Order: sequence, then structure tokens, then C-alpha cells
Amino acid sequence: MILHDRILPYLDRANLLHVARLNDYWFKLDEPMISAFVERWRPETHTFHMPFGECTVTLQDVAYQFGLPIDGHAVSGCLSDFEQLMEGGKPAWVWFGELFGELPPEDCIDDFTVSFSWFQNKFRVLPAHASEETVQIYARGYIMMLLSTALFTDKSGARVHLRWLPYVADLDGLGKYSWASATLSWLYRCLCRVANRNVKNLTGPLSLLQSWIFWRFPAFRPRGFDAILWPLAARWGRFLPSSDEKGPRVIATRHRLDRLTGDDVSLNVYNAIFCTSVFIYSVG
Repeated sequence: MILHDRILPYLDRANLLHVARLNDYWFKLDEPMISAFVERWRPETHTFHMPFGECTVTLQDVAYQFGLPIDGHAVSGCLSDFEQLMEGGKPAWVWFGELFGELPPEDCIDDFTVSFSWFQNKFRVLPAHASEETVQIYARGYIMMLLSTALFTDKSGARVHLRWLPYVADLDGLGKYSWASATLSWLYRCLCRVANRNVKNLTGPLSLLQSWIFWRFPAFRPRGFDAILWPLAARWGRFLPSSDEKGPRVIATRHRLDRLTGDDVSLNVYNAIFCTSVFIYSVG
């Protein structure tokens, strides 16, 4: 996704600018490592059960890793019958046409989703002398893609869901929501879904989970990524996991997890980072 300069103010007001800038730092997922951790997820407590006790991703982690706001209104809605909640009972596709000026071709539509490729091609290049109304349309398109493919990914894969229309309709109101709470809730939901059902493909904000593992468990942290960037997940930009066969790597990670102790977890990692930052700033 191309981040045009003129849509930056809209992303900033929506409190989504930091996570949007992560597009320059997205990293490959270490699927064997993620799989081994997910095996230890317990839906009844929303925690990972480790040899030394329990641990989990918290709101603080989401705020630091993705730069998302904790305070604000709940992000709510219905995944299946959301159209009934549209403003004034307006059909979703009618509202889509009003907000974006056109409808996607039929071969890009599946139920209430649009192919990511249509959004990407449609909003790839912002015209040089675009009106502010056009800029707002591009901002809506970018935010729809960001929410559907970075924070709230699901089994539909590379598709953009229309359930975000009520949010992007009011660009000035996007900043009043607790995007960190919604992202964490979605991660929990996806982890519980895999734990409770015979689901093979894990979805959700897995880059958040992987960054949390790297920060909280130094033994799993890749070497050569020493720069401290904001948001903190940007530290792992361009990370590439091992290309070795996945099966043996999952087994090896299970064994490593079995040997973990409380001393292998960084509990106060954020305090150490920001105390160091303040010290460097004060002596500079």
C-alpha cells in the first residue's frame, strides 16, 4: 500500500499513522515459531501456558508495538448482519458508491468483501492536483485496506470487508476509538478459534504476536536487529525467517519452550527502553 503524503493528516487524526508507517517495516512471519507458541494458548484464560507460569499479550504491548491508542470508544459491529446497522438502513453497496464514487466490478466482489487488488490498483497513485474530496476518498481506501489486511485479517485473505464503511464515513471521528483494544480482542479471538476448533490456518494480527515474542523472549530474538524504532514492531523490518523445513523447526521450538524459565522473559522491557531514551536525550 502506497502511503501518500496528503492522506497522512487523516491517518494522524484517526490515530492510525504509526501502524500505517509500519508498512515500510513489515517482516516475514516465522510460522514454525508462531505455531509452537499458539499450541500453548489456553482460551479459558487468554494466556500462554509456559513451564514457569502464564503470560499474554496486553494492551500495553499493543500500544508500544503498533503505536495504537488504548483510550477511546469500543470498536463494535456485527460481522455477518452488519448491514442492518448501517446509517438509516442504507444498503452497504449504496453507501460504498457514495463514499468512493464508484462500485468495483462484479468479479472483484464476494458477498460483502472487495478484492484487495481492486483497492490497491484504484488507490495506487493519487493525482498530483487532486481536490480535497478526492484525497478523502483515497484516505478512506487506505484505511479500509489497513484495517482489513493489517489489523483485522481473517480467513478471507486478501479481501477488504465493507463492515468498516461506518467508520471511514466519518474520517474526523476515527480518532475517538480504542484501536489497541480492538486489535488485541481480535488477536485473542483468532487464537481461541484455533484452540477450540479444528482450524488449520491461523489469522489475525500475527505480526503483533511475533514482535511481542521477540521483545519478551530474548532467546527467540533474531540477531542484527538492534535499532530501536517507533512503533517498536518496526525494529524487525526486513526480517526473514529460516527457510529450513517447517516440521523440524516446530519440534525444535517446542523443546526450547519446554526449557524456558522465568529468567528468560523480559518483564520490564519497555521501562528499560524508554529510561535509556530519556537519558540519551537529556545528555544530548
